[in-house]
Amino acid sequence: MAQSLLEGTKLRLVFEVGMDDDGKPILRAKTFSNVKKEASVDQLYQAAQALTVHCMDTLNKVERNDLSEILA
Repeated sequence: MAQSLLEGTKLRLVFEVGMDDDGKPILRAKTFSNVKKEASVDQLYQAAQALTVHCMDTLNKVERNDLSEILA
């Protein structure tokens, strides 16, 4: 039976930086590596909120990106 081994976690913040000519939002992302694998969803969200205070743009969404190795 295969198993999954969590190798790393990244936190990705997506910001709305403006609007294009068609009225659609322009999005930019900032990714933070070396996030603790054990971090809870609440902890990641709190970190995102703390980082957003230093930005002029509006936070659009917060993503957690996990990298896992599949072992046989």
